[in-house]
Amino acid sequence: MMVKGTLIPIGGNEDKGDRKTHEQYTLEYIEEGILSRVVKESGGIDAKIIVIPTASSIPVEVGENYIDAFSKLGCTNIHVLDIRSKEDSEKEESINLIKTADCIMFSGGNQSKISDKIGGTTIHHIMIDRHNNEEGFVIAGTSAGAMAMATEMIAGGSSTDAFIKGAVIMREGLGLIPELVFDTHFIQRGRFGRQSEAVAKFSNLLGIGLAEDTGLVIQNNEFEVIGSGMIIVFDPKTLTHNNEKLLSEGTPMTMANLTVHVLSNGDRFNIETRTVKVLPIDAPFV
Repeated sequence: MMVKGTLIPIGGNEDKGDRKTHEQYTLEYIEEGILSRVVKESGGIDAKIIVIPTASSIPVEVGENYIDAFSKLGCTNIHVLDIRSKEDSEKEESINLIKTADCIMFSGGNQSKISDKIGGTTIHHIMIDRHNNEEGFVIAGTSAGAMAMATEMIAGGSSTDAFIKGAVIMREGLGLIPELVFDTHFIQRGRFGRQSEAVAKFSNLLGIGLAEDTGLVIQNNEFEVIGSGMIIVFDPKTLTHNNEKLLSEGTPMTMANLTVHVLSNGDRFNIETRTVKVLPIDAPFV
């Protein structure tokens, strides 16, 4: 089935927040250039944008931060849907907002909160149905909000124990795009190892490592890279050796002939055929 909606996962960026000593007080939101693309794909500044800060430990502040950021781009129809329980996901107000949104924007934080409080609820089913069937409907998410889009969701794991079986923790995500597994803050936090284990566990899927201030616009089985950084594509289809299923927890892993692509702004990738179309070197940066 050809999906008609648009997904925009972003790798997160902490540079635009109110920097404090403790990370829990650092607001994550999308760099203005990427946020502008979110608005454009949603239909422009008149689009109805629903911000869901469920993943955050400071949802009120994050919601206000998004209202300010979208307002600077000229948007006026912005709503914060502060879901803190499954019961909140079943409220009539929540359902009506999701039914009428042009864009849903998930904040960063803890992706398991999204899965726990939204997964399997009425608004979750509405999101899936609208994403599958409605052109121009956008679901965007930064950091945790991006990771939760997958069916097989990376829920945590140690970067320092990279390439050791058990370094990555997997959970069920929202299932908006079953073919991909996302990891975020990818370059900055050295997450190559845990994404490698994720695709070793699920070798029929593609792994996507998103750097900060970098995202994808996913439409019609193809994605375009946007933002100032890079993404790493992990394609395990070519593996000739993968001992993940044979090993005990804590054992170093072996993977041979894993295909890896490094892509940047304007590059495209076909998810179905697993082929790359690189932006010409003299093309303007957008």
